[in-house]
Amino acid sequence: MKLYTKGQVVRRICYGALAAFTLTAVVFFNLGKNSAKKTNSSQGEQNAVEQRLVLNEPVSSVSDADEIIIPVASNSVTYSQDENENIYVYKNFNEAVVNINTKVIEYSWMWDAYQTDGGSGSGSIIDQRGYILTNVHVISGASKIYVSLYDGSQYEASVIGEDLDSDLAVIKIDPPAGVTLKTIPFGDSTKLVVGQKVIAIGNPFGMERTMTTGIVSGLGRPIQNSNNRIIRNMIQTDAAINPGNSGGPLLDTTGKMIGINTMIMSSSGSSSGVGFAVPSEIAVRVVSDLIKYGKVQRGVIDISIVQLTSRIAQYAGLDISTGMLVSEVEAGSNAEKAGLKGGTKAVYYGSRNSILYLGGDIITKIDGIAITSLAEYYSALESKKPGDVVSVVVHRNKKDVTLKITLSE
Repeated sequence: MKLYTKGQVVRRICYGALAAFTLTAVVFFNLGKNSAKKTNSSQGEQNAVEQRLVLNEPVSSVSDADEIIIPVASNSVTYSQDENENIYVYKNFNEAVVNINTKVIEYSWMWDAYQTDGGSGSGSIIDQRGYILTNVHVISGASKIYVSLYDGSQYEASVIGEDLDSDLAVIKIDPPAGVTLKTIPFGDSTKLVVGQKVIAIGNPFGMERTMTTGIVSGLGRPIQNSNNRIIRNMIQTDAAINPGNSGGPLLDTTGKMIGINTMIMSSSGSSSGVGFAVPSEIAVRVVSDLIKYGKVQRGVIDISIVQLTSRIAQYAGLDISTGMLVSEVEAGSNAEKAGLKGGTKAVYYGSRNSILYLGGDIITKIDGIAITSLAEYYSALESKKPGDVVSVVVHRNKKDVTLKITLSE
């Protein structure tokens, strides 16, 4: 048995530890080298797959497809100019559009009166004092009118004034102290052009503050409304307008109200891309009078008229069958001073309680506008004020005569 000194033992232990450390380092070096090769190989395969995807080449195997990395979209969102316009208008003005609901009085078969739901529509807040612009037909016949704001609050409204000739009405709510109402400013409808973008906000089918977009499809349309009045210069638009939109604003891309959505032309009762709005040019004038006087101060001709029909024309032996037959002229009026003549032969008209005087003038034109119906007669005078002078063409003794008549209040 060989014996070792203490110093020899220590040296042998040190040599063994050094050898073990060296062996371990070599092993880890080789493992790292192989791992790097695999990583480079995997990266190369991934690049090849991505290259094939860019070139629209098929992925060669399932393993390749499994290694495809799909990029995550950025959180930042960009909008087109058209989208930005829509977003701006809605964000800044939708809170000024209100929902209007009415209650009406009905009667049972026992003639007991009871209150039930009436119509609904839209309106625009035009003044922070609570004045709201809408259509006459939205509130027609209502016993109660309720206005709902964007935040869900509801107020009962009172009627300030109605104007059948333009189908516009002004109602008013009284919000509590501290409540600031958002409003919509009027724009200039006289500067509209066909093709211009417009935006409608309203409550179609009760869905509050719905926005639709379109263009001005036509201008200067004479349209007869539900009140049997012809409104001239109506704005035609293809922006979707449905039941519940009536009374809501038609806006330009700056958020100014250039029209009040009033009616649609549809066989189904829903939007078919042909809607009409009362131009702001009319609304500004009507609203001003309604707030100030409760009615519109229009110039009138002081006469009693009847729409001429073929039956009346035949009975009276007239050579024309359209126009407004002047039955009576108010004594001492501007119309009498201008030379307008009424009839002299009294006959019953319509019923035994109505008397018509035949033999008077027949109005056929007012300021160049042909007059064939009562609606056209009112329409021709819609924009006139007391004191305005109009040119009136009358048919008298089978000849046309032109008169200059100063309108009365």
